[in-house]
Amino acid sequence: MSTTVVLQQMGVIVILVAAGIYLYKKDVIDNITSQKISVIVMDICNPALILASILSGNVTATHKDLIMAIIYGAAFYFILVVLGVVLPLVLKVEKDKRRFYNLMTVYTNVGFIGIPVARAILPENAILYVIVCNVMYSLLFYTHGITVLSNGKEKMDIKKVLSPGTIMAVLSLVVCWFKFTPPPIVSNSIIHIGNATVFLSMALLGVSIARSDVGKGFKDIRIWGYIIIRMILLPIAVFFIMRAMGCNDNTVLGFALMAMMPVGNLPLIQSEKIGEDTELLSKAITVTTVVSMATITALMVGFSAMM
Repeated sequence: MSTTVVLQQMGVIVILVAAGIYLYKKDVIDNITSQKISVIVMDICNPALILASILSGNVTATHKDLIMAIIYGAAFYFILVVLGVVLPLVLKVEKDKRRFYNLMTVYTNVGFIGIPVARAILPENAILYVIVCNVMYSLLFYTHGITVLSNGKEKMDIKKVLSPGTIMAVLSLVVCWFKFTPPPIVSNSIIHIGNATVFLSMALLGVSIARSDVGKGFKDIRIWGYIIIRMILLPIAVFFIMRAMGCNDNTVLGFALMAMMPVGNLPLIQSEKIGEDTELLSKAITVTTVVSMATITALMVGFSAMM
């Protein structure tokens, strides 16, 4: 993957985000519309994009590749869970807010932003590692995530673990393992639905930025500390450690990109559900999302140059 390709693809993403900002400013997409489109993206388009990546026939992973992807994914999220405990202490976060930083560290936006960005800038085979990260994310959030947020008061919800995204991600791994090819009418329909994901998700990201108080979040020094450690230093560490381990380029780039993702929306949604103060999470999501456009571009360009 060349530096030029990364710059071009990230430039496209920036333009799509700008389109979302424009549509919000012109009142074409309001808050109610964005909520409805979000449901379409999360429950229909994003899952379809995951499966479409496998059905394209360009992912040529072997059984060994799939097994190793699952092992690496489990190790990656184990490290994130540990870092989720350590990072708030390093940043000297107030005790009552440490659980929020814990969730921010573990549960980044590997789906809503991660999948379309990965599809745009990574080689086809690297999408396998993105799918694995999405499976791990869903399995963990509704077990570990809700436990951390509620201080152990709320129990896991199996129904939510089995979300459309999780089911489709697991199905994609099964299809990849057995090399199953559905009839063209089915695969083409899934591919067309999945293709809508990139524009819709990036436009919604622009809407989110347009309606947020970005300036207030940028003044929080701890969020900047989080960005430096979680979104810059961690991806660099992942890149060099996995290269030292002898992992192939697709594996390295896939997990390094997933390590760069901004704070995800699920911690905020769950916090609102149980009546928690969501100001910190709202600021963190907005600031890290805006900054990620620059950090992802810079890091992926640098990593590509070293490949």
